[in-house]
Amino acid sequence: MEIFERDILSKLPNSYTNKKSLIHDIAVVHAELLFIHPFREGNGRTARILANLMSRKHGYAPLLFDKVGKKEFEFYVSAIQKAADKEYHQMEQFIELIFPG
Repeated sequence: MEIFERDILSKLPNSYTNKKSLIHDIAVVHAELLFIHPFREGNGRTARILANLMSRKHGYAPLLFDKVGKKEFEFYVSAIQKAADKEYHQMEQFIELIFPG
C-alpha cells in the first residue's frame, strides 16, 4: 500500500484537462489496487468504489459496472492479466467502455 500511495496515488493530478487522461489513471489505479489485494474480502468492491470516486471527483457520473456481462467480464479479466505486466491499454479500453456518457 505504501508503494501504491507513493508511486501511483500521490502522482495523480488534482484535475484533468481531458477525459482520456482520467480514464487512463482510473485504469491504472483500479488494476494496481487489485494486485495489492489488501483485504480478505471486498477487494473488487473497493476497487470499483475508488474508480467511481475518481470519476465523481472530476464531475462525471459513476462508472457503469452494471453494463458488464459475461463477454465484458472476460475482457476485464484479460485486461487485469495484461496490467500485471504494466500494460494498461486493455484496462483503459474496459474503463472507456463503462465510462458514463
